Amino acid sequence: MLGKQKKIGLFGGTFDPIHTGHLRAAQEVREILNLDKVSFVPSGRPPHKNIAHVTSPEDRYEMVQLAVREFPSFDVVDYEIRKEGISYTIDTLIYLRSVEPEAEFYFILGNELFSSIESWKNYRELFQISNFAVITRPGFENLSPRSLPLAIEDKFLYYKQTGNATLYKNSACKLVALIEIQGVEVSSTEIRKRVRLGGSISNLTPKEIEEYIMAKNLYLQEAPQ
Repeated sequence: MLGKQKKIGLFGGTFDPIHTGHLRAAQEVREILNLDKVSFVPSGRPPHKNIAHVTSPEDRYEMVQLAVREFPSFDVVDYEIRKEGISYTIDTLIYLRSVEPEAEFYFILGNELFSSIESWKNYRELFQISNFAVITRPGFENLSPRSLPLAIEDKFLYYKQTGNATLYKNSACKLVALIEIQGVEVSSTEIRKRVRLGGSISNLTPKEIEEYIMAKNLYLQEAPQ
């Protein structure tokens, strides 16, 4: 008898720093889609950001490790941290598929990023390799077909509704799941600003992350323009 196919969520981002909103979102998506685990994938050199504005990959990776160690169903992938050059999602997905060829992947991202998916390298190929779990907020256009980016709208057909997730499927049987979560309204930008201005970040990020930021003197200087 064949074993159950492992379902793995891949949560990519700069995580500069990781915060309670990231952790809450990952937990909600894991429960809604019944994922076996969520792997956080901190980016090395993100293609859409000026690297001068981003904290070192090593510090961001360490903070993610600290943040997820209390969650048995979370782990961290260091592929983009170790990889030289720009971190493209397509390269990461191809690599992870080679490591776990039998796994079913769900790439987790916010609707804001998903809406510009056509700007990603080889974006059409992404939907041949991985499912996508797109995080939305309550009331977002009633999760209608108009929620899909125009670039892929004609490639996906409505499949079904399950709980807080509206699922669409393409010809490769890959899914786009639009998931309405409650989430926590926290932003990395706000955390960095508070640190720079000497404000408190308690309850915005795990205590271990707050201690790491203070010990490393991160975010004390405003990012160069």
